[in-house]
Amino acid sequence: MKLGLPGIEGRRALVTGGSRGIGRAIAGMLAEAGAEVWLTAREQSRADEVAAGLVRAGAQARGVALDLSDSGGASQQIEALARETKADGGIPLVVHNAGMTRDGLLMRMTLEQWEEVLRANLTGAYLVTKWLVPGMIRARYGRIVVVSSVVARMGNPGQSNYAASKAGLLGFVRSVAREVGGRGVTVNAVAPGYIDTDMTRSLPAAAREKLLELVPLGRLGQPEDVAAAVGFLLSEAAGYITGEVLDVNGGMDM
Repeated sequence: MKLGLPGIEGRRALVTGGSRGIGRAIAGMLAEAGAEVWLTAREQSRADEVAAGLVRAGAQARGVALDLSDSGGASQQIEALARETKADGGIPLVVHNAGMTRDGLLMRMTLEQWEEVLRANLTGAYLVTKWLVPGMIRARYGRIVVVSSVVARMGNPGQSNYAASKAGLLGFVRSVAREVGGRGVTVNAVAPGYIDTDMTRSLPAAAREKLLELVPLGRLGQPEDVAAAVGFLLSEAAGYITGEVLDVNGGMDM
């Protein structure tokens, strides 16, 4: 049974960082809603594995190897995807979820740790959007959602690079939304709080309890909570929403 998300069924969707955690949940949600899902991972085998699972469940899916921390190579790959799909509708639904962390206190953080995170998280969104938005403009229809983070507003010790990249995405979303809104393209962000993923599961029990004290709803979010918010913003139901940030954080940052 397909999810009731108008405007998604039959359309092609790209999810960067779609092989695990939040990205995998988004890819699964889109597949269930009837989209043709292209999902990326750094390793082709990982992307293929997740895509194959969606295909076995009856969806149309394809895995794509893409390393957004390599800006030059990524730019060429995304441009190639845009050329490949130009004749049959392009990629009207785009979710930029790929991201990375290289945590450390600012005084000890190397320039490479700083730049690598900004390349993957912020420059990656620029490249994906730059090459795929022209097809949306031609079709006068498109939906772009980027995955930011609660730390974009709150900050987090040891994550100045990550927080800066995620905060940069918010300005990016609002600026691009103003550029392309008149062409039927919406651009929005979701900002997850602490989500139950591999990263948070690896935390000591005491650290997890500390996190829960910050969340009024008293639990970590699930990847599916974020996927549901992304699905809404990609759907026709959100057709009059652009340049916005939808917080999915259990009330951490009210």
